[in-house]
Amino acid sequence: MDIILLLKAVILGVVEGLTEFLPVSSTGHLILVGDLLNFNDDRGKVFEIVIQFAAILAVCWEYRAKLQSVTTGLLQKQEAAQRFTLNLFIAFLPLAILGLLFGKAIKAHLFAPVPVALAFIIGGFIILWAEKRTHTESIGSVDEMHWRDALKMGLAQALALIPGTSRSGATIIGGLFFGLSRRAATEFSFFLAIPTLTMATLYEVVKYRDQFHADDLGIFLAGSIASFISAFIAVRGLLRYISRHDFTIFAWYRIAFGLIVLGTSYSGLVSWTV
Repeated sequence: MDIILLLKAVILGVVEGLTEFLPVSSTGHLILVGDLLNFNDDRGKVFEIVIQFAAILAVCWEYRAKLQSVTTGLLQKQEAAQRFTLNLFIAFLPLAILGLLFGKAIKAHLFAPVPVALAFIIGGFIILWAEKRTHTESIGSVDEMHWRDALKMGLAQALALIPGTSRSGATIIGGLFFGLSRRAATEFSFFLAIPTLTMATLYEVVKYRDQFHADDLGIFLAGSIASFISAFIAVRGLLRYISRHDFTIFAWYRIAFGLIVLGTSYSGLVSWTV
């Protein structure tokens, strides 16, 4: 097996796992790191599908008790479980519909390092603005949400169609604007990732089915393990972090990272693909 390729797989797996559920944009990071590693062709896209699914499994494992409770509640026709499931479905719809309508055009024009860097910077300033506002909490947990709250979160998530925006960042910060507590906004973002990323994964599997080869099993396995472990660490770490801190550090990271990409691009120090 090609050791260099295996190392690239592990690096990208770690990048996916650490960034998927933080408000920093996993797609943006994968585009940039994949560009640096020269692993952003169709083979690289298939690899990203696999490691993204591994990150989803990490969330499912972390919240296995909640998911089992909801499943049991649905079978027993419990109102709370039905409301929770309906909220996830409603929140999922905006991104799904807009993605089908505009996804192809967005990928053709915005999936490149410089547009991603600009989205990083703009998103960073939005987070700073959100943290400067007075945050009034009206929803303390995900179980207190109603369908209108879920729809608002879904509309916020749809902004993540722009690469570099961050799906988790859009939903978490959107949740703060809509009156959710930090924990409620963060956890709903995690739960919403399960149907959203699962459906995106299935769609991409069908789209790139001809690119899956048994010879790539080694890099798929290495990248998936790295993605699962790092995603599990990121999810637990973020929940601990928000209990005492706000999201300002992520805003400054986004701004700094975006400026570095723009600076290296325009100076010619790094030959980014544009």
